[in-house]
Amino acid sequence: MATAWLVLALGDRREHAGNDGYDDNPAEHYSWDSTVPNHARLAEGHVIALWDRKELIGVSVIEAIETDTREKPLYFCPHCDKAAIKRRQQKAPQYRCYDCGASFDVPGRTTKQVTTYQSRHGKAWMDARGLLSGAELRALCDSPRSQHSMRPARWEKLRNALTAVTGDVAELDVLEETRLAIPGGHRESVVRVRIGQGAFRKRLLADQGEQCAFTGPAPATALEAAHLYSYAQSGEHHEHGGLLLRRDIHRLFDLGEIAVNPTTGTLDISAEMLAYPLYASLQGKPVAVPLQREHRTWLGRHWRLHRSES
Repeated sequence: MATAWLVLALGDRREHAGNDGYDDNPAEHYSWDSTVPNHARLAEGHVIALWDRKELIGVSVIEAIETDTREKPLYFCPHCDKAAIKRRQQKAPQYRCYDCGASFDVPGRTTKQVTTYQSRHGKAWMDARGLLSGAELRALCDSPRSQHSMRPARWEKLRNALTAVTGDVAELDVLEETRLAIPGGHRESVVRVRIGQGAFRKRLLADQGEQCAFTGPAPATALEAAHLYSYAQSGEHHEHGGLLLRRDIHRLFDLGEIAVNPTTGTLDISAEMLAYPLYASLQGKPVAVPLQREHRTWLGRHWRLHRSES
């Protein structure tokens, strides 16, 4: 299942261990540093869901994470030296220590070198203000009782919850396409090699059986594991991201000579290939295997790429 992160976005009110807060712009970027639990676990391609403790603000996909180092000011109670202090908005003195109970206007101060992180996620931003409550979001987390400002969850569960509320999957499909298109997953070597291709094909054979998804039954030795997206760009074997195809059909699909209409689930053969009876006979025929939502997402992307003009 795909990783999602529920992250707390309160701007300069998002204090941790007596710091000055963070520079957040929910629709564009999110900032944190190495003092925050789970700080190094977020990655490109992960879904990021921002909330303000009361409700969801929006959802997007991490396109990139910029890192740096800096000296960070940290504040503490001058009476007990603990960092469990909170700046009060209306009461005086300005600070209160939740450890020893002391109140004061001037906290103790020190500095610490930290790694800073800032996500870029504006491309697929979906404004979702108020679609899910704080309680609903907490329940979706891997650890619902966690108090961390960055909490892991599963994208599939979050997507289902949003679909149930809105009934509109168009924006979620854009977000899904963006998530699947984020580069990654290649092992460094003299050349870029495909990791897990054998397991990917084995899984397709178990799910689909010995049949070409476009033409029907065929011996396993004649079938190839065809990615429905550019593996060279993504470097990942996504669940429901492939179909078994005969070698010739696989090649023609990659070139766009054969495509699948994502609305009807039927095959569309290019004008050039209609000159060959073997391929012309496939025109308008339904795909021979059941298509999952992810299949249709990728096939729709392929269709727009190769059939946009028509």
